[in-house]
This record gives sequence, C-alpha cells and structure tokens, in this order.
Amino acid sequence: MDRIVGFLGRRNLIKSMGIAGVSYAASVACTPSTTTKAAVPAAATNCPSTEIPAGIAKRPAAKDLTPDDALKLVMDGNQRFVDGKTFHPRSGRETVIQTGADQFPFAAFLGCADSRVPIETVFDQGIGDCFVCRVAGNIASPETVGSLEFGTLVLGSKLILVMGHRSCGAVVAAMGRLDEPSVDLKDLGMIPSLVPYLTPAVKEIEEKVKREGIAKVPNDLEATIKANAKIQAAALAKSSILSKLVATGKLKILPAYYDITSGKVTLLT
Repeated sequence: MDRIVGFLGRRNLIKSMGIAGVSYAASVACTPSTTTKAAVPAAATNCPSTEIPAGIAKRPAAKDLTPDDALKLVMDGNQRFVDGKTFHPRSGRETVIQTGADQFPFAAFLGCADSRVPIETVFDQGIGDCFVCRVAGNIASPETVGSLEFGTLVLGSKLILVMGHRSCGAVVAAMGRLDEPSVDLKDLGMIPSLVPYLTPAVKEIEEKVKREGIAKVPNDLEATIKANAKIQAAALAKSSILSKLVATGKLKILPAYYDITSGKVTLLT
C-alpha cells in the first residue's frame, strides 16, 4: 500500500529520509569494538552474567507473529523482570542503527504516564519492539486511539495491552481522593480533561460497593483501576480500524494490571 489512511507510504518516507546516510552510519557503527569494561556484579545492574539466548537476542519479525505469539513474548519478558533475570535485548548502538530507517514493533501498549511504569523495562523488550502510548490514567482519548490505529494498521503490531497499575494517581483524583489541599481548583489547567474518561470506572465500582457492600469490594481503588483498564480496552475495540483487525485475527486487545510493588503484570478477564 503506497498510502494508508492519509499517511505517506512507508517506503516513500524511508527514501525521503536518505537511506544512504543511514547505511553509511551502519557500516561505521556496527564495527566490533575492542573496548573492554570492568566487570560489574549482575545484581547491581539487573543484568545476567550469561549471554543472551538466541531466541531473546533476535525476535521474529512482527509480520511473522500471531497475536498469541506477541502476547507470549511480552509476558515471558515480564516474568524475567519479576525474577530479576532481564537481558535488556536490542538496546545497543547496533539496534539504533538497524531501526533508524524503519520500525516494526510487534506489540503496542496504552499505559499510564506514571514514572514507575516504564513499558520496555517491565516487559524486558528493546528498541523498536514496543509501540507505546502513555497518558495519565491510560485513557483511550481520540489521540491515543489514533496513535494505536497507526501502530497496528500501518506498523504491524499484533497486540495492544491496556495497562492500569496499582495506586494510579489519576484514578485517585477521579475518585475525589487526591489529598492536595493547597491546590486551587482554578489552577488545575487541563488536568480535569482526564476525568470524563475515568468516570465510568469510578461509577461502576461505586455502584458495585452500594450493591454488594464494602466487604466484597475491600479495595475500591484497585477495583476501579482494573475496571478502568477494561473500559479503555473496550473503547479501543470500538475503533473501526482496530475492530476489523481483531475480527480478522490480526490483533488482540487485552486489559492488564501492573503491580508497582512486585513488577508483576496480570491479564484481566
């Protein structure tokens, strides 16, 4: 396809960027270095002392993966993160050169802007692997929906994870529990624009607490965070582009929850 949903065809774009310059840089930067570094204990760097396994060092091309393949790659990476056995694959200068001309991310994410939720780190992935949209409350605003449509339809990502996380401040604020007495409500700028996207989850859990009692919903904040991830995933699934990709088996959209105290990502059902 030379043009897709109004975007300049990828091959034409690459040509316009000047591949000759990139190729020259690659020939220089990919020359093996003879510089050695002092050994650092693996525990201090969160890096293993062994060589990166071939299956992790070089992932399959995105076009050759199914949505289930993509899901396994990211969840396996998260398990390595939890276990303290991360490899930080495809993070060197060579990868910068290789991805300088084009990108083929195999997975896309709608995550929160919270500084404690770095997607590539949490899933032990490298440069060019993940197409990431991060916004407070991981909300499916028109801008994030459009971005993820581009990441899947044009760039080829096979999976979208919508990831809420423990103690999400945006959800806390939407629930009216942000303890900031010094903040003047007139000086909140655009912050209130997030609230309408989060309100459905807040109302859903409030109604559940009224219906079932706090005993059955002991932590309504975390319940709201998880409900929000599901609601935002459902909102993405209403996109005409994303829904078609899902219907044809080219994409999966799943809600997930990240525990910032353990590093564990859990898929939500």
